[in-house]
Amino acid sequence: MTPHTHDVVPRSNWAPPSGKPPLSSRMMRASWRGLPARQHDAGWEPGLDVPGADGSPLRTDHYFPRTEGDFPTLLVRSPYGRGLPWSPLFGVLFAEQGFHVVLQSCRGTGGSGGRFDLWRNEAADGQATVAWLRKQPWFNGTLGTIGPSYLGYVQWALALDPPPELKAMVVQIGLHDPHALFHAGGGFLLENALAVGVGMTYQHRGMLPLARAALRLQRRMRKITGALPLRGAYVPALGELPWLDGAMTHPDADDPYWHGASVAGAAERLDVPTALITGWNDGLAGQTFQQFARLRRAGCESTLLVGPWTHTSAMQQGWPEVFAESLAWLRAHLCGDPAGLRPAPVRVHVGGENAWRDLDDWPPAPATTTWFPAANGTLSPQTPVEEGPLATFRYDPADPTPSVGGPSVSRGAGVSDNTSLEAREDVLTFTGPPLTEHVDVLGPVVARLRIATDTGHAEVFTRLCDVDERGRSTNVCDGLVRIRTTGQTPSEVTVPMSSTAHRFAAGHRVRLQISGGAHPRYARSPGTGESSVEATRLVPVQLTLHAGSALALPQGSS
Repeated sequence: MTPHTHDVVPRSNWAPPSGKPPLSSRMMRASWRGLPARQHDAGWEPGLDVPGADGSPLRTDHYFPRTEGDFPTLLVRSPYGRGLPWSPLFGVLFAEQGFHVVLQSCRGTGGSGGRFDLWRNEAADGQATVAWLRKQPWFNGTLGTIGPSYLGYVQWALALDPPPELKAMVVQIGLHDPHALFHAGGGFLLENALAVGVGMTYQHRGMLPLARAALRLQRRMRKITGALPLRGAYVPALGELPWLDGAMTHPDADDPYWHGASVAGAAERLDVPTALITGWNDGLAGQTFQQFARLRRAGCESTLLVGPWTHTSAMQQGWPEVFAESLAWLRAHLCGDPAGLRPAPVRVHVGGENAWRDLDDWPPAPATTTWFPAANGTLSPQTPVEEGPLATFRYDPADPTPSVGGPSVSRGAGVSDNTSLEAREDVLTFTGPPLTEHVDVLGPVVARLRIATDTGHAEVFTRLCDVDERGRSTNVCDGLVRIRTTGQTPSEVTVPMSSTAHRFAAGHRVRLQISGGAHPRYARSPGTGESSVEATRLVPVQLTLHAGSALALPQGSS
Protein backbone atom coordinates (compact mmCIF):
# COMPACT_ATOMS: atom_id res chain seq x y z
CA MET A 1 0.00 0.00 0.00
CA THR A 2 1.09 3.55 -0.61
CA PRO A 3 1.20 6.08 2.24
CA HIS A 4 -1.73 8.49 2.23
CA THR A 5 -0.96 12.18 2.45
CA HIS A 6 -3.64 14.80 2.18
CA ASP A 7 -4.37 18.38 3.03
CA VAL A 8 -6.55 19.05 6.02
CA VAL A 9 -9.17 21.65 5.23
CA PRO A 10 -10.46 23.62 8.22
CA ARG A 11 -14.13 22.92 8.88
CA SER A 12 -16.41 25.89 8.21
CA ASN A 13 -20.07 26.57 8.49
CA TRP A 14 -21.66 24.97 5.45
CA ALA A 15 -24.82 26.44 4.03
CA PRO A 16 -26.70 23.58 2.37
CA PRO A 17 -28.28 24.39 -0.99
CA SER A 18 -32.04 24.48 -1.19
CA GLY A 19 -32.53 21.88 -3.93
CA LYS A 20 -34.85 18.91 -3.45
CA PRO A 21 -34.14 15.48 -4.96
CA PRO A 22 -35.62 14.94 -8.44
CA LEU A 23 -39.39 14.48 -8.52
CA SER A 24 -39.03 11.02 -10.11
CA SER A 25 -36.81 9.93 -7.22
CA ARG A 26 -39.20 11.29 -4.61
CA MET A 27 -42.13 9.54 -6.29
CA MET A 28 -40.30 6.21 -6.41
CA ARG A 29 -39.24 6.65 -2.79
CA ALA A 30 -42.85 7.31 -1.78
CA SER A 31 -44.00 4.07 -3.43
CA TRP A 32 -41.82 1.81 -1.27
CA ARG A 33 -43.18 0.05 1.79
CA GLY A 34 -41.58 -1.84 4.65
CA LEU A 35 -38.64 0.56 5.08
CA PRO A 36 -37.48 2.36 8.26
CA ALA A 37 -39.11 5.68 9.00
CA ARG A 38 -37.47 8.78 7.59
CA GLN A 39 -35.35 10.69 10.09
CA HIS A 40 -34.46 13.73 7.99
CA ASP A 41 -35.60 15.56 4.89
CA ALA A 42 -33.21 14.96 1.99
CA GLY A 43 -31.45 17.74 0.11
CA TRP A 44 -29.80 17.60 -3.29
CA GLU A 45 -26.77 19.31 -4.82
CA PRO A 46 -26.51 18.04 -8.42
CA GLY A 47 -24.00 18.34 -11.22
CA LEU A 48 -20.73 18.72 -9.30
CA ASP A 49 -17.55 18.04 -11.27
CA VAL A 50 -14.95 16.07 -9.32
CA PRO A 51 -11.47 15.78 -10.89
CA GLY A 52 -10.66 12.18 -11.80
CA ALA A 53 -7.19 10.70 -11.67
CA ASP A 54 -6.47 11.91 -15.21
CA GLY A 55 -8.18 15.26 -14.68
CA SER A 56 -11.42 14.20 -16.37
CA PRO A 57 -14.47 15.76 -14.68
CA LEU A 58 -16.49 13.07 -12.92
CA ARG A 59 -20.11 14.20 -12.74
CA THR A 60 -21.35 13.89 -9.16
CA ASP A 61 -24.56 14.50 -7.19
CA HIS A 62 -24.52 15.21 -3.47
CA TYR A 63 -27.46 14.18 -1.26
CA PHE A 64 -27.54 15.26 2.37
CA PRO A 65 -29.74 15.42 5.48
CA ARG A 66 -31.39 18.81 5.67
CA THR A 67 -30.48 19.05 9.37
CA GLU A 68 -27.69 20.81 11.22
CA GLY A 69 -24.91 18.54 12.47
CA ASP A 70 -22.07 16.29 11.45
CA PHE A 71 -22.95 13.22 9.38
CA PRO A 72 -20.81 10.48 7.83
CA THR A 73 -20.47 10.19 4.06
CA LEU A 74 -21.28 7.31 1.70
CA LEU A 75 -19.51 7.10 -1.65
CA VAL A 76 -21.44 5.43 -4.49
CA ARG A 77 -19.68 5.23 -7.87
CA SER A 78 -21.69 3.93 -10.83
CA PRO A 79 -21.33 3.38 -14.60
CA TYR A 80 -25.14 3.17 -14.85
CA GLY A 81 -25.98 6.83 -14.37
CA ARG A 82 -27.18 8.76 -11.33
CA GLY A 83 -30.91 8.72 -11.98
CA LEU A 84 -33.41 5.93 -11.38
CA PRO A 85 -33.09 3.70 -9.44
CA TRP A 86 -29.80 4.85 -7.87
CA SER A 87 -31.01 8.28 -6.83
CA PRO A 88 -33.85 7.03 -4.59
CA LEU A 89 -32.13 3.76 -3.56
CA PHE A 90 -29.00 5.41 -2.24
CA GLY A 91 -29.20 9.19 -2.50
CA VAL A 92 -32.65 9.82 -1.01
CA LEU A 93 -33.02 6.85 1.35
CA PHE A 94 -29.64 7.15 3.03
CA ALA A 95 -29.77 10.96 3.25
CA GLU A 96 -33.08 10.50 5.07
CA GLN A 97 -31.27 8.21 7.52
CA GLY A 98 -28.49 10.68 8.32
CA PHE A 99 -25.76 10.28 5.70
CA HIS A 100 -24.17 12.51 3.10
CA VAL A 101 -24.29 10.52 -0.14
CA VAL A 102 -21.90 11.20 -3.01
CA LEU A 103 -23.36 9.56 -6.13
CA GLN A 104 -20.86 9.70 -8.98
CA SER A 105 -20.80 8.56 -12.62
CA CYS A 106 -17.71 6.56 -13.54
CA ARG A 107 -15.35 7.94 -16.15
CA GLY A 108 -16.93 8.13 -19.61
CA THR A 109 -20.50 7.53 -18.36
CA GLY A 110 -23.43 9.64 -17.21
CA GLY A 111 -21.90 12.97 -18.25
CA SER A 112 -18.43 12.28 -16.81
CA GLY A 113 -15.43 13.07 -18.99
CA GLY A 114 -12.91 10.63 -20.40
CA ARG A 115 -13.54 7.17 -21.87
CA PHE A 116 -15.10 4.25 -20.02
CA ASP A 117 -12.76 1.27 -19.91
CA LEU A 118 -14.12 -1.71 -18.00
CA TRP A 119 -12.32 -1.93 -14.61
CA ARG A 120 -9.09 -0.10 -15.56
CA ASN A 121 -9.71 3.33 -14.01
CA GLU A 122 -11.77 2.61 -10.92
CA ALA A 123 -9.05 2.40 -8.26
CA ALA A 124 -7.39 5.65 -9.32
CA ASP A 125 -10.64 7.56 -9.79
CA GLY A 126 -11.91 6.34 -6.42
CA GLN A 127 -8.79 7.68 -4.71
CA ALA A 128 -9.13 10.97 -6.57
CA THR A 129 -12.71 11.29 -5.36
CA VAL A 130 -11.68 10.71 -1.73
CA ALA A 131 -9.03 13.42 -2.15
CA TRP A 132 -11.81 15.77 -3.29
CA LEU A 133 -14.00 14.76 -0.36
CA ARG A 134 -11.31 15.81 2.10
CA LYS A 135 -11.67 19.39 0.88
CA GLN A 136 -15.44 19.59 1.37
CA PRO A 137 -16.65 21.57 4.38
CA TRP A 138 -19.39 19.02 5.16
CA PHE A 139 -17.06 15.98 5.14
CA ASN A 140 -16.35 14.92 8.74
CA GLY A 141 -13.65 12.36 7.92
CA THR A 142 -15.84 9.26 8.27
CA LEU A 143 -16.47 7.41 5.01
CA GLY A 144 -18.36 4.31 3.93
CA THR A 145 -19.03 2.76 0.53
CA ILE A 146 -22.09 0.92 -0.75
CA GLY A 147 -23.55 -0.42 -3.97
CA PRO A 148 -24.45 -3.49 -6.05
CA SER A 149 -22.88 -5.27 -9.02
CA TYR A 150 -20.23 -3.06 -10.67
CA LEU A 151 -20.86 -0.57 -7.86
CA GLY A 152 -19.43 -3.32 -5.67
CA TYR A 153 -16.41 -3.74 -7.93
CA VAL A 154 -15.44 -0.08 -7.53
CA GLN A 155 -15.53 -0.56 -3.75
CA TRP A 156 -13.05 -3.44 -3.94
CA ALA A 157 -10.89 -1.33 -6.27
CA LEU A 158 -10.75 1.46 -3.68
CA ALA A 159 -10.04 -1.12 -0.97
CA LEU A 160 -6.84 -2.23 -2.71
CA ASP A 161 -5.32 0.77 -0.94
CA PRO A 162 -8.01 1.82 1.53
CA PRO A 163 -7.91 5.47 2.56
CA PRO A 164 -7.77 6.00 6.33
CA GLU A 165 -11.24 7.58 6.30
CA LEU A 166 -12.85 4.35 4.99
CA LYS A 167 -14.58 2.76 7.98
CA ALA A 168 -17.16 0.41 6.41
CA MET A 169 -18.16 -1.24 3.13
CA VAL A 170 -21.43 -2.79 1.97
CA VAL A 171 -21.01 -4.87 -1.19
CA GLN A 172 -24.39 -5.95 -2.56
CA ILE A 173 -24.46 -8.66 -5.26
CA GLY A 174 -21.01 -7.43 -6.23
CA LEU A 175 -18.05 -8.74 -8.18
CA HIS A 176 -14.29 -8.55 -7.76
CA ASP A 177 -13.25 -10.48 -10.89
CA PRO A 178 -14.55 -9.29 -14.30
CA HIS A 179 -13.15 -12.38 -16.04
CA ALA A 180 -15.43 -14.64 -13.99
CA LEU A 181 -18.42 -12.53 -15.00
CA PHE A 182 -17.91 -13.70 -18.59
CA HIS A 183 -16.19 -17.09 -18.30
CA ALA A 184 -16.82 -20.07 -16.00
CA GLY A 185 -15.58 -23.64 -16.21
CA GLY A 186 -14.28 -23.05 -19.72
CA GLY A 187 -17.72 -21.95 -20.93
CA PHE A 188 -18.68 -18.46 -22.09
CA LEU A 189 -21.51 -16.85 -20.09
CA LEU A 190 -23.41 -15.45 -23.05
CA GLU A 191 -26.49 -14.15 -21.21
CA ASN A 192 -24.28 -12.33 -18.72
CA ALA A 193 -22.30 -10.73 -21.54
CA LEU A 194 -25.40 -9.44 -23.32
CA ALA A 195 -27.01 -8.19 -20.10
CA VAL A 196 -23.82 -6.38 -19.08
CA GLY A 197 -23.43 -5.00 -22.59
CA VAL A 198 -26.87 -3.40 -22.68
CA GLY A 199 -26.65 -2.15 -19.08
CA MET A 200 -23.17 -0.64 -19.33
CA THR A 201 -23.89 0.99 -22.67
CA TYR A 202 -27.37 2.40 -22.22
CA GLN A 203 -28.46 2.66 -18.59
CA HIS A 204 -26.38 5.76 -17.91
CA ARG A 205 -28.14 7.46 -20.83
CA GLY A 206 -31.55 7.20 -19.15
CA MET A 207 -34.46 4.82 -18.74
CA LEU A 208 -35.91 5.37 -22.22
CA PRO A 209 -32.67 4.64 -24.15
CA LEU A 210 -32.15 1.59 -21.93
CA ALA A 211 -35.68 0.31 -22.59
CA ARG A 212 -35.27 0.77 -26.33
CA ALA A 213 -31.93 -1.04 -26.36
CA ALA A 214 -33.28 -3.90 -24.24
CA LEU A 215 -36.23 -4.30 -26.62
CA ARG A 216 -33.92 -4.20 -29.62
CA LEU A 217 -31.74 -6.87 -28.05
CA GLN A 218 -34.72 -9.05 -27.20
CA ARG A 219 -36.04 -8.89 -30.77
CA ARG A 220 -32.68 -10.00 -32.13
CA MET A 221 -31.80 -12.45 -29.36
CA ARG A 222 -32.35 -15.64 -31.35
CA LYS A 223 -30.30 -14.35 -34.28
CA ILE A 224 -27.50 -13.12 -32.02
CA THR A 225 -27.21 -16.26 -29.90
CA GLY A 226 -27.41 -18.53 -32.96
CA ALA A 227 -24.84 -16.67 -35.05
CA LEU A 228 -21.69 -18.26 -36.46
CA PRO A 229 -19.33 -16.89 -35.45
CA LEU A 230 -20.81 -15.51 -32.26
CA ARG A 231 -18.22 -12.76 -32.09
CA GLY A 232 -19.65 -9.41 -33.16
CA ALA A 233 -23.21 -10.72 -33.50
CA TYR A 234 -24.39 -8.26 -30.84
CA VAL A 235 -23.24 -5.18 -32.82
CA PRO A 236 -26.54 -4.55 -34.69
CA ALA A 237 -28.34 -4.43 -31.32
CA LEU A 238 -25.78 -2.80 -29.03
CA GLY A 239 -23.24 -1.13 -31.32
CA GLU A 240 -19.46 -1.52 -31.37
CA LEU A 241 -18.22 -2.25 -27.83
CA PRO A 242 -14.44 -2.82 -27.79
CA TRP A 243 -14.41 -3.72 -24.08
CA LEU A 244 -17.10 -6.40 -24.61
CA ASP A 245 -15.31 -7.81 -27.65
CA GLY A 246 -12.13 -7.99 -25.60
CA ALA A 247 -13.88 -9.80 -22.75
CA MET A 248 -15.45 -12.30 -25.16
CA THR A 249 -12.25 -13.13 -27.02
CA HIS A 250 -9.92 -13.64 -24.06
CA PRO A 251 -11.19 -16.76 -22.25
CA ASP A 252 -7.98 -17.43 -20.32
CA ALA A 253 -7.86 -15.68 -16.95
CA ASP A 254 -4.05 -15.63 -17.16
CA ASP A 255 -4.08 -13.74 -20.46
CA PRO A 256 -2.30 -10.36 -20.16
CA TYR A 257 -5.57 -8.78 -21.29
CA TRP A 258 -6.97 -9.42 -17.80
CA HIS A 259 -3.91 -8.15 -15.92
CA GLY A 260 -5.11 -6.00 -13.05
CA ALA A 261 -8.79 -6.83 -13.61
CA SER A 262 -9.28 -8.92 -10.50
CA VAL A 263 -9.24 -6.99 -7.25
CA ALA A 264 -9.60 -10.14 -5.15
CA GLY A 265 -6.40 -9.26 -3.31
CA ALA A 266 -8.17 -6.41 -1.52
CA ALA A 267 -10.10 -8.84 0.70
CA GLU A 268 -6.97 -10.80 1.60
CA ARG A 269 -5.49 -7.94 3.64
CA LEU A 270 -8.49 -5.72 4.42
CA ASP A 271 -9.31 -4.49 7.92
CA VAL A 272 -12.35 -2.39 6.95
CA PRO A 273 -15.59 -3.95 8.32
CA THR A 274 -17.43 -5.32 5.29
CA ALA A 275 -20.99 -6.57 4.80
CA LEU A 276 -21.67 -8.89 1.85
CA ILE A 277 -25.11 -9.50 0.36
CA THR A 278 -26.11 -11.89 -2.43
CA GLY A 279 -28.88 -14.22 -3.61
CA TRP A 280 -28.81 -17.93 -4.40
CA ASN A 281 -29.64 -17.24 -8.05
CA ASP A 282 -27.41 -14.19 -8.45
CA GLY A 283 -24.87 -14.79 -11.20
CA LEU A 284 -22.21 -13.27 -8.92
CA ALA A 285 -22.99 -15.35 -5.83
CA GLY A 286 -19.88 -17.46 -6.28
CA GLN A 287 -17.72 -14.35 -6.17
CA THR A 288 -19.45 -13.21 -2.98
CA PHE A 289 -18.66 -16.53 -1.27
CA GLN A 290 -15.03 -16.15 -2.33
CA GLN A 291 -14.96 -12.61 -0.90
CA PHE A 292 -16.36 -13.81 2.42
CA ALA A 293 -13.82 -16.63 2.66
CA ARG A 294 -10.94 -14.21 2.02
CA LEU A 295 -12.21 -11.71 4.57
CA ARG A 296 -12.57 -14.42 7.21
CA ARG A 297 -9.06 -15.71 6.58
CA ALA A 298 -7.75 -12.15 6.90
CA GLY A 299 -9.50 -11.75 10.25
CA CYS A 300 -11.57 -8.85 8.90
CA GLU A 301 -14.90 -8.17 10.58
CA SER A 302 -17.47 -9.27 8.04
CA THR A 303 -21.02 -10.48 7.64
CA LEU A 304 -22.89 -12.41 4.93
CA LEU A 305 -26.56 -12.32 3.93
CA VAL A 306 -27.84 -14.73 1.25
CA GLY A 307 -31.47 -14.40 0.22
CA PRO A 308 -33.85 -16.15 -2.20
CA TRP A 309 -32.96 -13.62 -4.87
CA THR A 310 -31.58 -13.18 -8.34
CA HIS A 311 -29.21 -10.39 -9.39
CA THR A 312 -32.14 -8.09 -10.09
CA SER A 313 -34.70 -9.17 -7.48
CA ALA A 314 -32.28 -8.55 -4.60
CA MET A 315 -32.61 -4.83 -5.31
CA GLN A 316 -36.38 -5.06 -5.91
CA GLN A 317 -38.40 -7.66 -3.99
CA GLY A 318 -35.50 -8.18 -1.60
CA TRP A 319 -34.82 -4.49 -1.02
CA PRO A 320 -36.47 -4.22 2.44
CA GLU A 321 -34.13 -6.92 3.79
CA VAL A 322 -31.13 -5.63 1.82
CA PHE A 323 -31.69 -2.04 2.95
CA ALA A 324 -32.18 -3.01 6.60
CA GLU A 325 -28.98 -5.11 6.55
CA SER A 326 -27.02 -2.31 4.87
CA LEU A 327 -28.31 0.43 7.14
CA ALA A 328 -27.61 -1.55 10.32
CA TRP A 329 -24.00 -2.19 9.22
CA LEU A 330 -23.35 1.44 8.30
CA ARG A 331 -24.90 2.78 11.51
CA ALA A 332 -22.79 0.40 13.56
CA HIS A 333 -19.48 1.30 11.94
CA LEU A 334 -19.97 4.92 10.89
CA CYS A 335 -22.28 6.17 13.65
CA GLY A 336 -21.32 3.99 16.62
CA ASP A 337 -24.82 2.48 16.87
CA PRO A 338 -24.67 -1.36 16.80
CA ALA A 339 -28.28 -1.84 17.92
CA GLY A 340 -29.43 -3.15 14.54
CA LEU A 341 -26.71 -5.79 14.08
CA ARG A 342 -27.73 -9.45 14.26
CA PRO A 343 -25.72 -11.70 16.57
CA ALA A 344 -24.63 -14.28 13.97
CA PRO A 345 -22.22 -13.29 11.17
CA VAL A 346 -24.08 -15.37 8.53
CA ARG A 347 -27.76 -15.45 7.64
CA VAL A 348 -29.03 -17.59 4.76
CA HIS A 349 -32.47 -18.23 3.35
CA VAL A 350 -33.19 -21.96 3.21
CA GLY A 351 -35.09 -22.89 0.05
CA GLY A 352 -37.75 -25.58 0.38
CA GLU A 353 -38.25 -24.53 3.99
CA ASN A 354 -38.76 -20.85 3.13
CA ALA A 355 -37.05 -19.79 6.35
CA TRP A 356 -34.00 -17.82 7.42
CA ARG A 357 -31.18 -19.51 9.33
CA ASP A 358 -28.37 -17.88 11.30
CA LEU A 359 -24.94 -19.54 11.16
CA ASP A 360 -21.52 -18.93 12.65
CA ASP A 361 -19.71 -19.35 9.33
CA TRP A 362 -20.10 -20.23 5.65
CA PRO A 363 -19.90 -22.89 4.55
CA PRO A 364 -20.93 -24.53 7.84
CA ALA A 365 -18.73 -27.60 7.12
CA PRO A 366 -21.37 -30.32 7.49
CA ALA A 367 -20.77 -33.96 6.63
CA THR A 368 -20.90 -34.79 2.91
CA THR A 369 -23.18 -37.53 1.59
CA THR A 370 -22.40 -39.09 -1.78
CA TRP A 371 -25.21 -40.11 -4.14
CA PHE A 372 -24.54 -42.42 -7.08
CA PRO A 373 -26.41 -42.53 -10.43
CA ALA A 374 -27.35 -45.95 -11.81
CA ALA A 375 -28.18 -47.32 -15.25
CA ASN A 376 -31.89 -47.55 -14.44
CA GLY A 377 -32.08 -43.79 -13.86
CA THR A 378 -32.03 -43.96 -10.08
CA LEU A 379 -29.89 -41.98 -7.66
CA SER A 380 -28.89 -43.57 -4.37
CA PRO A 381 -26.55 -42.94 -1.42
CA GLN A 382 -25.70 -46.66 -1.58
CA THR A 383 -22.40 -47.57 -3.24
CA PRO A 384 -23.22 -49.19 -6.61
CA VAL A 385 -21.87 -52.53 -7.79
CA GLU A 386 -22.32 -51.95 -11.54
CA GLU A 387 -19.52 -51.05 -13.93
CA GLY A 388 -19.27 -49.63 -17.44
CA PRO A 389 -21.60 -47.19 -19.22
CA LEU A 390 -24.71 -45.95 -17.44
CA ALA A 391 -26.36 -43.82 -20.14
CA THR A 392 -25.63 -42.06 -23.42
CA PHE A 393 -27.05 -38.92 -25.00
CA ARG A 394 -26.38 -36.84 -28.10
CA TYR A 395 -25.77 -33.10 -27.87
CA ASP A 396 -26.43 -31.22 -31.10
CA PRO A 397 -25.19 -27.61 -31.04
CA ALA A 398 -27.53 -26.85 -33.96
CA ASP A 399 -30.39 -27.59 -31.53
CA PRO A 400 -28.71 -26.75 -28.21
CA THR A 401 -30.15 -27.81 -24.88
CA PRO A 402 -31.94 -24.68 -23.60
CA SER A 403 -31.22 -22.96 -20.32
CA VAL A 404 -34.04 -22.85 -17.78
CA GLY A 405 -33.56 -20.55 -14.78
CA GLY A 406 -30.51 -20.79 -12.55
CA PRO A 407 -28.00 -18.16 -11.43
CA SER A 408 -27.34 -15.32 -13.87
CA VAL A 409 -27.32 -11.53 -14.03
CA SER A 410 -30.09 -11.65 -16.67
CA ARG A 411 -33.84 -11.56 -16.14
CA GLY A 412 -34.16 -15.27 -16.92
CA ALA A 413 -32.48 -16.21 -13.64
CA GLY A 414 -34.24 -17.96 -10.78
CA VAL A 415 -36.05 -21.12 -9.75
CA SER A 416 -38.02 -22.68 -12.60
CA ASP A 417 -39.98 -25.78 -13.52
CA ASN A 418 -37.55 -28.13 -15.29
CA THR A 419 -40.14 -30.72 -16.32
CA SER A 420 -40.21 -29.84 -20.02
CA LEU A 421 -36.42 -29.52 -20.15
CA GLU A 422 -35.99 -32.97 -18.62
CA ALA A 423 -38.30 -34.50 -21.24
CA ARG A 424 -35.73 -33.78 -23.95
CA GLU A 425 -33.66 -36.65 -25.30
CA ASP A 426 -30.44 -34.72 -24.73
CA VAL A 427 -31.00 -34.48 -20.97
CA LEU A 428 -30.24 -37.27 -18.50
CA THR A 429 -31.91 -37.48 -15.09
CA PHE A 430 -31.12 -39.70 -12.12
CA THR A 431 -33.67 -39.56 -9.32
CA GLY A 432 -33.60 -40.76 -5.73
CA PRO A 433 -36.48 -42.43 -3.86
CA PRO A 434 -39.07 -40.38 -1.94
CA LEU A 435 -37.43 -39.16 1.25
CA THR A 436 -38.81 -40.54 4.51
CA GLU A 437 -37.64 -37.41 6.34
CA HIS A 438 -36.38 -34.01 5.25
CA VAL A 439 -32.78 -33.56 4.12
CA ASP A 440 -30.98 -30.22 4.45
CA VAL A 441 -28.18 -29.37 2.02
CA LEU A 442 -25.95 -26.48 3.12
CA GLY A 443 -22.75 -25.60 1.31
CA PRO A 444 -20.96 -26.21 -2.01
CA VAL A 445 -22.35 -29.00 -4.20
CA VAL A 446 -20.05 -30.96 -6.53
CA ALA A 447 -20.61 -33.59 -9.24
CA ARG A 448 -17.74 -35.98 -10.01
CA LEU A 449 -18.40 -37.62 -13.34
CA ARG A 450 -16.73 -40.21 -15.53
CA ILE A 451 -17.52 -39.13 -19.11
CA ALA A 452 -16.50 -40.30 -22.58
CA THR A 453 -17.27 -38.56 -25.89
CA ASP A 454 -17.00 -39.57 -29.54
CA THR A 455 -15.40 -36.29 -30.71
CA GLY A 456 -13.11 -35.52 -27.77
CA HIS A 457 -14.67 -32.08 -27.21
CA ALA A 458 -17.76 -31.21 -25.18
CA GLU A 459 -19.20 -29.30 -22.27
CA VAL A 460 -21.07 -30.90 -19.38
CA PHE A 461 -23.84 -29.13 -17.48
CA THR A 462 -24.99 -30.66 -14.18
CA ARG A 463 -27.86 -29.54 -11.99
CA LEU A 464 -29.31 -30.50 -8.60
CA CYS A 465 -33.11 -30.53 -8.64
CA ASP A 466 -35.89 -30.96 -6.08
CA VAL A 467 -38.76 -33.18 -7.29
CA ASP A 468 -42.01 -32.79 -5.35
CA GLU A 469 -44.81 -35.31 -4.82
CA ARG A 470 -46.48 -34.30 -8.09
CA GLY A 471 -43.28 -34.88 -10.08
CA ARG A 472 -42.51 -31.19 -10.60
CA SER A 473 -38.73 -30.70 -10.82
CA THR A 474 -37.23 -27.36 -9.79
CA ASN A 475 -33.59 -26.30 -9.96
CA VAL A 476 -31.52 -25.84 -6.81
CA CYS A 477 -27.95 -25.22 -8.06
CA ASP A 478 -25.82 -26.11 -11.08
CA GLY A 479 -22.52 -25.76 -12.93
CA LEU A 480 -20.78 -26.32 -16.27
CA VAL A 481 -17.29 -27.36 -17.36
CA ARG A 482 -15.63 -27.82 -20.74
CA ILE A 483 -13.99 -31.24 -21.15
CA ARG A 484 -11.58 -33.04 -23.45
CA THR A 485 -11.59 -36.83 -23.75
CA THR A 486 -9.51 -39.41 -25.58
CA GLY A 487 -11.09 -42.37 -27.33
CA GLN A 488 -13.73 -44.34 -25.45
CA THR A 489 -11.86 -44.17 -22.14
CA PRO A 490 -13.89 -42.05 -19.73
CA SER A 491 -12.32 -38.92 -18.31
CA GLU A 492 -12.87 -37.97 -14.69
CA VAL A 493 -14.50 -34.56 -14.48
CA THR A 494 -15.30 -32.43 -11.44
CA VAL A 495 -18.17 -29.99 -11.91
CA PRO A 496 -18.49 -27.33 -9.16
CA MET A 497 -22.20 -26.56 -8.83
CA SER A 498 -21.97 -23.44 -6.65
CA SER A 499 -23.49 -23.47 -3.15
CA THR A 500 -26.95 -23.77 -1.73
CA ALA A 501 -29.02 -23.84 1.43
CA HIS A 502 -32.00 -26.02 0.61
CA ARG A 503 -34.37 -28.39 2.39
CA PHE A 504 -35.64 -31.42 0.50
CA ALA A 505 -38.93 -32.08 2.26
CA ALA A 506 -40.14 -35.54 3.26
CA GLY A 507 -41.81 -37.10 0.23
CA HIS A 508 -39.63 -35.14 -2.20
CA ARG A 509 -36.86 -36.69 -4.27
CA VAL A 510 -33.29 -35.64 -5.03
CA ARG A 511 -32.47 -35.46 -8.75
CA LEU A 512 -29.22 -35.10 -10.69
CA GLN A 513 -29.69 -33.62 -14.16
CA ILE A 514 -26.93 -33.90 -16.80
CA SER A 515 -26.77 -32.35 -20.29
CA GLY A 516 -24.34 -30.91 -22.81
CA GLY A 517 -25.09 -27.24 -22.20
CA ALA A 518 -27.55 -24.56 -21.17
CA HIS A 519 -28.10 -22.12 -24.04
CA PRO A 520 -28.12 -19.12 -24.19
CA ARG A 521 -27.06 -18.77 -20.56
CA TYR A 522 -23.83 -20.34 -21.80
CA ALA A 523 -22.74 -20.11 -25.42
CA ARG A 524 -23.17 -23.48 -27.07
CA SER A 525 -20.17 -25.77 -27.34
CA PRO A 526 -19.38 -26.19 -31.06
CA GLY A 527 -18.12 -29.75 -30.50
CA THR A 528 -14.86 -29.03 -32.33
CA GLY A 529 -12.66 -27.75 -29.53
CA GLU A 530 -12.78 -24.24 -30.99
CA SER A 531 -13.76 -21.21 -28.96
CA SER A 532 -17.54 -20.96 -28.69
CA VAL A 533 -17.16 -17.27 -29.54
CA GLU A 534 -15.18 -17.73 -32.78
CA ALA A 535 -16.26 -21.17 -34.04
CA THR A 536 -17.68 -21.25 -37.58
CA ARG A 537 -18.90 -24.86 -37.71
CA LEU A 538 -20.88 -27.16 -35.43
CA VAL A 539 -20.36 -30.89 -34.79
CA PRO A 540 -22.78 -33.02 -32.75
CA VAL A 541 -21.22 -35.02 -29.94
CA GLN A 542 -22.25 -38.20 -28.15
CA LEU A 543 -21.58 -38.25 -24.41
CA THR A 544 -21.54 -41.41 -22.31
CA LEU A 545 -21.77 -41.37 -18.52
CA HIS A 546 -19.92 -44.22 -16.80
CA ALA A 547 -20.27 -45.93 -13.44
CA GLY A 548 -18.25 -44.36 -10.67
CA SER A 549 -19.89 -40.98 -11.20
CA ALA A 550 -21.20 -39.31 -8.05
CA LEU A 551 -23.01 -36.30 -6.59
CA ALA A 552 -21.57 -34.89 -3.35
CA LEU A 553 -24.12 -33.14 -1.11
CA PRO A 554 -23.08 -31.27 2.06
CA GLN A 555 -25.91 -32.30 4.36
CA GLY A 556 -26.54 -30.15 7.42
CA SER A 557 -28.61 -30.45 10.55
CA SER A 558 -31.76 -28.41 11.03
